Amino acid sequence: MRRVFVYEYLSGGGTVEDDPHAAAELLPMGLAMRDAMVLDLLCVDDCAVSVAAGPAAPAGFPGALPLAPALGETPQDFVARQAAAHDMVWLVAPETGGLLAQLARRVAPDRWLGCEPATIALAASKRATVEHLAARAVPTPLAWHDDPSVRRWIVKPDDGTGALEGRVHADRGAADRDRDARGPSACLEPWIDGEALSLSMLCRAGRADLLGVNRQHVEIGADGALRFAGVDVNVIPSDDPRRPALAALATEVARALPGLRGFVGIDLVWHAGHGPVLIEINPRVTSAYVGLSASLGRNVAAALLDAHRETVGG
Repeated sequence: MRRVFVYEYLSGGGTVEDDPHAAAELLPMGLAMRDAMVLDLLCVDDCAVSVAAGPAAPAGFPGALPLAPALGETPQDFVARQAAAHDMVWLVAPETGGLLAQLARRVAPDRWLGCEPATIALAASKRATVEHLAARAVPTPLAWHDDPSVRRWIVKPDDGTGALEGRVHADRGAADRDRDARGPSACLEPWIDGEALSLSMLCRAGRADLLGVNRQHVEIGADGALRFAGVDVNVIPSDDPRRPALAALATEVARALPGLRGFVGIDLVWHAGHGPVLIEINPRVTSAYVGLSASLGRNVAAALLDAHRETVGG
């Protein structure tokens, strides 16, 4: 019997320091991801599931064992303690502040169902990610950085979660002032017009299995502030003419970052004239996991466990 520990940071007792609004926005998404992961695992033969359940998010899954951190126990210590008691750890946490990489380092590699810590650390920086991939001929917004036709620019935290704190500006001067006010941690990029999409894929050893192409709903407020308004899962069918280019992007990214392992998401924009333009990489389960197995008619958690078994042996 394979013992799998599922840990989602916020529902498992973690906090977003000094930002209760971020926690309030992210917790429902975290719960939805956690529940989808657990329910998929419960359908896998020879799999015993434990799930982290903090005070604000008790777990009520028949067949899954709820586990809570001890009083005063840090997320890092809680994950390390449970990793020692389980065969595998499947974890979701923000990359912000190096948190996801820190948690990954507390789990033995043969028990970790996720990306390598060094790759997580790279993906945590939006600037480092696009620079790394642009140097390997992957299309990113950097290709438009000196294009005089660019009319809108986005300023966002280099190390941040989703669309939180991103702001779109109608001219470069306003964007420069916003970036300067935020300090060196802010990232400025050309705003790429087109359809906001994301890729869901399973990665291992430089290879990618493209599972689904999702449509993202990103709203821009009157003040330019971005808001993530949800995702439609697996809505671009396999016979869509864009699908080969999207599959090629998944392959290019996996080759450029062979430390991507397990479930990975790519945020991109489909530009009418240039095709897919990569915006960022999420080296973990994303909101697009929710409902993905049902839409595919395939248990993604089972495929993840099979891929892990092939990678580590046994």
